[in-house]
Amino acid sequence: MFFSTSLTANSGITSNFLMYVATKGAIEQSVRVLAKEFGSCDITVNCIAPGPIDTELFRNGKPEQLIKAFEDMHPAKRLGRPEEVAALVAFLATDEASWVN
Repeated sequence: MFFSTSLTANSGITSNFLMYVATKGAIEQSVRVLAKEFGSCDITVNCIAPGPIDTELFRNGKPEQLIKAFEDMHPAKRLGRPEEVAALVAFLATDEASWVN
């Protein structure tokens, strides 16, 4: 299981995010290759890009107006919760997710 970011698909990224999106882009390509490499061995390889998650670290140093802007970008009009990401990771580790790469 790998983690990426929705920022890899955003063309409005500023230069201070260069290394972050470059490494996440590399992760996404690696996952595509590894999924093909190990698929015939019944090994799944996945990458999720959960978006902004409501944690202390995410909120640290961000004005409430910026947090609200992130919330407004999502259809549910809120930040994701850590337990939602954990549930997805847990599912992808089960046999029921054997078709998901």
